[in-house]
This record gives sequence, structure tokens and C-alpha cells, in this order.
Amino acid sequence: MTDDAAWVGAHYCGDEWLAVAFDADGYDHADVFDGVGDCWLRYQEVADLLLVDVPVGLPEEGGRECDRLARRALGPLASAVVSPPVPDAVRKRRHGVASSVHERQTGEPLSERAFAMSDEIAVLRDVLREFPSAPDVIAESNPELCYRAIAGAPLERDPPTAGGYAERMRTLASLDRDAPPAIQAAAEAVAGHDVAVRDVLDAMALAYSAWPGSGDSYSLPPDPPSDAEGYPVRLVYRTDGPLDVA
Repeated sequence: MTDDAAWVGAHYCGDEWLAVAFDADGYDHADVFDGVGDCWLRYQEVADLLLVDVPVGLPEEGGRECDRLARRALGPLASAVVSPPVPDAVRKRRHGVASSVHERQTGEPLSERAFAMSDEIAVLRDVLREFPSAPDVIAESNPELCYRAIAGAPLERDPPTAGGYAERMRTLASLDRDAPPAIQAAAEAVAGHDVAVRDVLDAMALAYSAWPGSGDSYSLPPDPPSDAEGYPVRLVYRTDGPLDVA
């Protein structure tokens, strides 16, 4: 990739980050990073938009409206949306302690899945604070919401299944006929890392949702609030028209 503009989807795989980058013509490359900070340093000079699937705007009380709307949009796959911890719980080292803090403020316990993202949320918050350009470039999305927006209807099959893989591949191919070879190229580029085919598809869905060649950009909710540090509490997606989740 040159110093021209880039649009990047970065998917958190549990131990590593898988990034797929597009240039103005489409897919450019894929790479794996140890953390979101390394990913940001790689793309900070070129990215117009970096979509991540780790929370940016955090709840203070009562949960996030963007998560409630996304669950409504996803229908049978609503469990793909994980409600993040409140800021006071992010740096707690034990799940029980973090959950207690979270429940006092939101009225709901903190899930194990949400707690598992805490370290990456903390690092992402540090990046947003330390780099003045980061809040204008980094935005939050959810791969399943991206598929839903592209498909025009909720998907039906769980991602880990063969049917789920095929459904997501068809969804991306319906958007761009070059998606299948791009996915193959991305998978080959990251071979040797602990990255599953599902991870490649999710990073590609995020990248297509960052790329302006695949529709207009929207968010849930349309007029998002900001959290205590001023970061938007929203989920970004791209399609030909806004989702109807009323």
C-alpha cells in the first residue's frame, strides 16, 4: 500500500488483530497485529476510516442504545452483540469484581465475553486519548451488523457452521463480485497465524463497511450520544439506505 487513502476493517480474534485494508480500487492487503495499538500505528497516516469490533463509546448506566438496536436488527443472531463494561469496570482484573461494578451502574451483570474484551478496550481507550487524530478515524462496528446491512435482511445461520460460512460468503459476493478472490487472498496473506476462516470473513465485512465504494455510511442510533469522554456510542455500518429497526 502506498501513502494513498486506506479504509480498514480490524477484527479482534482473541489474541491478535486481523486487519483488511482497501484502497480506492478495492482490496489491497491483510495483516495480523499483536494489539490494536500496533494496528493503529500501521494505518494512522493513511486510514480515512478504521472500523474495529471492540467498543469505542462505553455506557455509564442503563446499557447502550446502539446494542439494543443492533440486536433488534439481527433477529435470531442477536447474541452476536456483546454489551461492553462501564469505564469503571474496564481495568478490573477479576470478572467477579468487574461484574459487580458494572451491575451497580447498569443493573445488569457483566458477561464473560464482555469481560474478555476489557484489556483491548483499555488499550483502545489509551490510543484514542494519546493520538489526537484517532477519534476522527477509529469507529466501532460489528461484523454481523455489517452482514445484515449488506444482505438487506437478518442472516439465518450461525457463523461457525458450514452453512453460516456459505451464507456470509454469498452476502459479501452479492456486494462485490471480487469478494471471493479477495477473501482467498486475505486468507493466504495471514496463513500461519491463529486466524480462522470466520475471522477473515469478519475482517473483510468490516473493511467493506469502511470502504466508500460499497454504499453510504450510517450508524445505530442515527444521532448517537457521546460517553463521558466524548466518544460516540454507536455502531457504524454501510449500505444503500439506513436500517429500519423501529
